Amino acid sequence: LHLPGYRPVTKPHAKQIRAAAALITSSTAPVLYVGGGVVKADAAVELLDLAELIGIPVVTTLMARGAFPDSHPLHYGMPGMHGTVAAVAAMQRSDLLIALGARFDDRVTGHLDSFAQHAKVIHADIDPAEIGKNRHADVPIVGDCRRILTELLTTLRHRFETSPPPDLTGWREVLDRIRGQYPLSYTTPANGMLSPQFVIEAVGKAAGPGAIYASGVGQHQMWAAHFVGFEQPRTWLNSGGLGTMGYAVPAAIGAKLGAPDREVWA
Repeated sequence: LHLPGYRPVTKPHAKQIRAAAALITSSTAPVLYVGGGVVKADAAVELLDLAELIGIPVVTTLMARGAFPDSHPLHYGMPGMHGTVAAVAAMQRSDLLIALGARFDDRVTGHLDSFAQHAKVIHADIDPAEIGKNRHADVPIVGDCRRILTELLTTLRHRFETSPPPDLTGWREVLDRIRGQYPLSYTTPANGMLSPQFVIEAVGKAAGPGAIYASGVGQHQMWAAHFVGFEQPRTWLNSGGLGTMGYAVPAAIGAKLGAPDREVWA
């Protein structure tokens, strides 16, 4: 019996990798737009290497929290309607969006006709149906995110042997000013009560970056995404996309069964 099953293309096309490298080296305001596909591909190490190779600002979606350390100076937070001002500004002012395992969903883009109007797009995804679905890709790359990043790093390092990498200092200074002016924050109730953001932040500090956090769906999900403080991939379990209420407790049980030595919070 022949069952063809699902056999995705995992190796990226070399021509597309070269085209992406050329766009990156000519960009003056690039942003790494990181989605959950980077976590699924176990590509956090390669993502960090690419960001630090040139100093490219990074934003991580709700599904990608932990794929890049929150504490890293190149990380500008979560983009979109529930995101940080700095992350939204980075995308809106960018001249190149490097989308990795992300799908340009409406919670990130808002109205598509006003989203990152001056940015060219490199869109890397294992699912070819996602590429160009919501936003035209100037350089589409179908493949596994880890393999794409590995080959892109090799190509860029080879280019930088003969020509210097782009200087993005000015671009990062612009975003740093915005981050300083509009930091991620919350108000403290005047009646002496504890704000939910404070409680979530305190849990994150007490449990630490090695704990696993599972969230339900709603406002607390957004607070947790912002205020826990994620440093490692696969420490954030949440129902993004479909938004299934009641997800937190069974997800936390599954996490504890899968990683019995880890601290797990629902």
